[in-house]
Amino acid sequence: MTGRETATAVPDEASAHVPARLSKVSAAAVARACGVSPATVSYVMNGRPGVSAETRRHVVKIANELGFRPAGHGNLPDPLLTRVVGLILPNIVNQMYTGWAQHVITATAAEGFEVFVATTQDDPESLAQIASTLAARNVDGVIIAAALREDSRALRTLRQKRIPYVYLSRRSEHSPGDFVGIDDDAAASALMSHILGHGYTEIATVIGPRFSTASLAREQAFVRTAAAAGISISGDRKISTRLNSDGGLVAAEKLLSSAAPPRAIVCGSDEIAIGVMEHALSLGLRIPEDLAVAAGDGLPHSRSRLIGLTTIVQPVKKMAELAFDLLLDQITTPRSTYAHEVCGHRLHLGTSCGCRPDPPAT
Repeated sequence: MTGRETATAVPDEASAHVPARLSKVSAAAVARACGVSPATVSYVMNGRPGVSAETRRHVVKIANELGFRPAGHGNLPDPLLTRVVGLILPNIVNQMYTGWAQHVITATAAEGFEVFVATTQDDPESLAQIASTLAARNVDGVIIAAALREDSRALRTLRQKRIPYVYLSRRSEHSPGDFVGIDDDAAASALMSHILGHGYTEIATVIGPRFSTASLAREQAFVRTAAAAGISISGDRKISTRLNSDGGLVAAEKLLSSAAPPRAIVCGSDEIAIGVMEHALSLGLRIPEDLAVAAGDGLPHSRSRLIGLTTIVQPVKKMAELAFDLLLDQITTPRSTYAHEVCGHRLHLGTSCGCRPDPPAT
C-alpha cells in the first residue's frame, strides 16, 4: 500500500519571486550569447539531432538565463528542459542503492530523460559540491538518497537555482521536500519484535550513520521496542557504521571480541548484516546456532537460500519509480506543496534469526 501526505511549502527568498521568461528575446540573441549559429539554436529548441550534448546543454542554459521562449511549440515537451536529472547516492557498493539507480534510470529513459549519477560516500562536503555541480549543469531536477539529517547546504543550492528535488529514503530535517520511503519506525519495530519472539535477551544493534534519518529512526525503534519487552540495549551494543559489508565487519569485530558478546545482532541494512555474518563465520561461529542476525532492506540475494537473511523487504522498484514520478510532476507542473509517499514493507523470514527453513519445493 502507498500513503500520501501533502504539506504546504514555505517559500524562501530564492523562490518567492520567480521572474517570468521574457518572450521578446530572439533566437539570434541566444546564438550570439552562446557563440553558435542561429541554426544550432533552432536544432536544440526543436530537439533535432546533430548537436553535441555539451553544446545542447550550453544553449539551453543560456536560453534559460536570457528568458528565451520559442514560439509555436503548443503542447510539445518544454524545449528549455535539459532532460537530465541528477541522482545522488551515498555509494554504489550497497546493492540497495544500485537497485534504486537501475530503476530510476529505466523510469527516466521512458520519459526521454538521462540520469547524472553521483555518490557522496556520506561526506557533507562531497554532497555540497555535487549539488553545485548539478546546478551548474542546469539539470531539471534531483533525486537525493544521500541527504544528511542536519545539513541543508546542498538543498539551499538547489533551491536558489529553482531546481526541484525529491528525497528517497532519507531526508533533511531543515529543508522540506517531496519524500518517498517506508515507515522506518514500524519496520524496525516489527523486526525487533520478531527477534524478541525467539527469546534472545543479549541483543546488539548495528545501523548506518546516524546523520541518516532512516538509520536513526531504525535504531531508535530497535531500542524502544526492546525496552518495552524489558530488554535494555547498552551504549556499547549500539553501533553506527558505514552502510556496506565492510562497515558490518568492523562492527562485528568490536561486538564479538567483547567479554560478553551478544546472542543476536539486529542490523539496519542487509549489507551491514552480511558483513556481520561473514566475520562471525570467520570466527567459527554458526548462524543462527551461535549468533542470530536480522536486517532491514530485503535485497534479493539476502533472501536467497544461500544467505537466508531475515529482513524487512522494501519495494525498491516502486520507490524509485515514485521518486521520479514526483520529480517529473514538479518539473512539468511547479507547485507549492510537498507530497510524502510512504510505501508498504513486509517481514521476510529467513533462517538467520533461528526460524526453521521452508521445506524444499517438490
